[in-house]
Amino acid sequence: MDKFLFIINPVAGSGRARATEAVIREVMEENKLDYEIIFTSREKEAIELAAKKDYDIIIAVGGDGTINEVASGLLKRGQGSLGIIPAGTGNDLSRSLNIPQDPRLALDLILKKRVKEVAIGQSNLYPFLNIASIGFDVEVLTNIHIFRKRVKGSFSYVLALIYTLLKYRKKEIGLEIDGKKIKRNLLLLAIGNGKYYGGGMKVIPHADFFDDYLHICLVKDVSNLRVLFLFPLIFRGSHTKLKKYVESYKAREIRVTSDSNLLLNVDGEVYEVGKEVLFSLSKRKIGIIF
Repeated sequence: MDKFLFIINPVAGSGRARATEAVIREVMEENKLDYEIIFTSREKEAIELAAKKDYDIIIAVGGDGTINEVASGLLKRGQGSLGIIPAGTGNDLSRSLNIPQDPRLALDLILKKRVKEVAIGQSNLYPFLNIASIGFDVEVLTNIHIFRKRVKGSFSYVLALIYTLLKYRKKEIGLEIDGKKIKRNLLLLAIGNGKYYGGGMKVIPHADFFDDYLHICLVKDVSNLRVLFLFPLIFRGSHTKLKKYVESYKAREIRVTSDSNLLLNVDGEVYEVGKEVLFSLSKRKIGIIF
């Protein structure tokens, strides 16, 4: 019989993740299944737990950052399947995988145990399942904490977006896409397997988890007014029709270079990575239930 480990990030989704415990216990007891629930108490702890615990299926309960940590731990261990109960703020990976947002429905899906092998994206030292990005959106992520202390919900993202718009300076970057070199003045660059990020923005509408390519959305340098026009289109995925401002590619390897240090968003977590980032599709895959 399979053994299930639920790793819950209790602060994810402003307490939404913690609230799933009752549903998990009810469903698992009804089905008389072997399970354990562990709450994390610090960043990166989910990596250690997933790497060390001997369970067949490990379920990440939280946001995209928690899922990334559990996946990283499973990759270190070299075995086990990943289940997802979305309980964060954005839940973009689960949206990209069509996993139900309702915890009970997500758990029902996990218990069916239909595992699919998904390729891992790699950006320097950091693996990603969904999307990694550089540019304006990363600055919004770093600034949102300023407003979340005072404003709850999606309005904090809107305030961070406007604040970033007033301060952001476009970046000139060099790009090498499967050997082809180009230079661009950049607003943002998103690279991934999944379609969604930023709480439901369909930034890479043509992305595919199973075609063995990383998909790329590049938004060129545009005016501040044009940015405000573009962002609603990104939620619908229709921004890619604006060829004057948006370029789409797919590749197996993308190298980004800059004269200044870059901030990198990896499945919702931000890292400073120096002046060069190499994105690639790893040969390693992870089994995900969806």
